[in-house]
Amino acid sequence: MGSWERNKNLLLEMVRQPNNSLCADCGAPEPDWASYKLGVFVCMSCSGTHRNMPDVSRIKSIRLDNWEDDLVEFMRCHGNSTVKARFEKMVPAFYYRPKEHDCVVLREQWIRAKYERQEFTGEHMHLKKVHSSGSYEGTLWKKGKKSKQFLKRRFVLSERELSLMYFNKEDLSRGPKAVIPVRDLNAAFQPEKIGHRHGLQISYEKEEHTRNLFVYHESGQEIVNWFNAIRAARYAYLKVILSPSNDSQLIPLLTRSSLKEGYMEKTGPKQREPFKKRWFILCSMDRKLLYFKTPMDALELGSVFIGTEAHGYSVRESMPKSTICNKWKCGIVVETPNRQFAFMCEREQDQREWIKAFRQVIAQTMLPKHYAMEANMCCRKS
Repeated sequence: MGSWERNKNLLLEMVRQPNNSLCADCGAPEPDWASYKLGVFVCMSCSGTHRNMPDVSRIKSIRLDNWEDDLVEFMRCHGNSTVKARFEKMVPAFYYRPKEHDCVVLREQWIRAKYERQEFTGEHMHLKKVHSSGSYEGTLWKKGKKSKQFLKRRFVLSERELSLMYFNKEDLSRGPKAVIPVRDLNAAFQPEKIGHRHGLQISYEKEEHTRNLFVYHESGQEIVNWFNAIRAARYAYLKVILSPSNDSQLIPLLTRSSLKEGYMEKTGPKQREPFKKRWFILCSMDRKLLYFKTPMDALELGSVFIGTEAHGYSVRESMPKSTICNKWKCGIVVETPNRQFAFMCEREQDQREWIKAFRQVIAQTMLPKHYAMEANMCCRKS
């Protein structure tokens, strides 16, 4: 057996070890690439960012490239666990660690923060200011409430005031356009929806309805700093109101991500009204189905609470009583204690995905806050 084949087999044996079997940066299974300058095994997606940092990382395929003996030995002496112990030594609890299917900017900036800027080694303590809870401010491009135009707006996040404010003018003395309490604040990356690779959707409750702000920044580092600063403020807030709580309980509450988003057609309560196309967002944490006229609407048109089967909630594939003016033919019926909701999907695949998402929420145990939320929503609609 030649040295090329022998070294390839040695690398394949290393990558099958539990500590190396997942990408060192996003956790994707069966990484096929490795940085022979850092000593980590990474997936194909993350390897692109490593390739763009030649002063920090050098990448080879463990299956297709030729590996010299000294490089194989370097990988054997390092590996994911050893390298993480150094470069992830002091990652703040609130800092988001990207997963396999997260957007590019989150994964890219996580990799650059770790290896290029070495923000978490403890050797550059001044960099902690970016991630620590407290104040953070800067300019973001924000979509107008009624127009598609993005305009520069000044944003100020304050842990002391427990709020995020934004200003229409650079002169902050004129007062904020909006003051958003940290308790209601949520940030989630939506590059495809916003049409910018750094697009961030900021949501909050206003007069018992969901309000959306769509923003971006030209710098990937800056928009990820904003995302983590918001998580830091949420973390500080939740530590106080949920005390005593450990990080395993708090971290899942920092960011709410939608379980499913997309268009469906919806009719009225009598199911004799014409079907209208709406953009729906299903959130498992809040057990809410929100609907908007378009994906980029600032305010929701309405919401539906999704409880458990034991409390009278269910979902099934079914054609509604009437199909007036609807173009789509794949029906879904959601039963609640007070009303039957009828939806139509364009394709059978969409229908299956929505039913699966509804059933996932219905199967989850309701928490005390959900009972209060259900009662509040029922009172608003009665």
